Amino acid sequence: MSESRMDFRKAKFLISAPDIAHLDEHLPGDVGVEIAFAGRSNAGKSSALNLLTEQKNLARTSKTPGRTQLINVFALDEHRRLVDLPGYGFAQVPLAMKRKWQQALGQYLQERECLSGVVVLMDIRHPLKDLDMQMIEWGVQSDIPVLALLTKADKLAQSARMKTVNSVRKQLADYGDAVKVEPFSSLKGLGKNKVLGILNEWCHPQWLVEALEQQAQEQQE
Repeated sequence: MSESRMDFRKAKFLISAPDIAHLDEHLPGDVGVEIAFAGRSNAGKSSALNLLTEQKNLARTSKTPGRTQLINVFALDEHRRLVDLPGYGFAQVPLAMKRKWQQALGQYLQERECLSGVVVLMDIRHPLKDLDMQMIEWGVQSDIPVLALLTKADKLAQSARMKTVNSVRKQLADYGDAVKVEPFSSLKGLGKNKVLGILNEWCHPQWLVEALEQQAQEQQE
């Protein structure tokens, strides 16, 4: 497999859409590679995306959880994209809106063929809620690798942090290599390099590496 590294700092906003149908209208087909970020509305998705791409305002952070109602897509290059899915599980969002978002989430995860990996973000102090488990199970059942990212890890002392990480790993052990568990802090940068390594691997599936190598070879001939 290629040893090339993805430069996540090159991420650029591409499109916002309420559902998968609108994505299909504006994206060049269900092709290439997409990595989805999903989590509860207060899990820190936007902050994580901003840290990983080293861009302060790539994903908009909000003091009001539940404001991110759209699927937001960021292009890394012409073949690879990061996808910020609507936050779920915030109590003050109307029930009808919750259902709409959940439907969009489920449809994206189940139908998006180019999905190469899912990052499920959870506050390390409140991991593995019902909807988090549902997201993880969706990924595993669809043969899509999952990274369970325990955010806000700086809120815990190191001993408590590792105790929680090990506990979550134990609870998800039945999924084997399909699910990785890592601590993360957008504030302190904890876990950044480890996460970038996993994302880089997901950005270079063997089929895409071979297709791009063949394309380059054909252009040289």
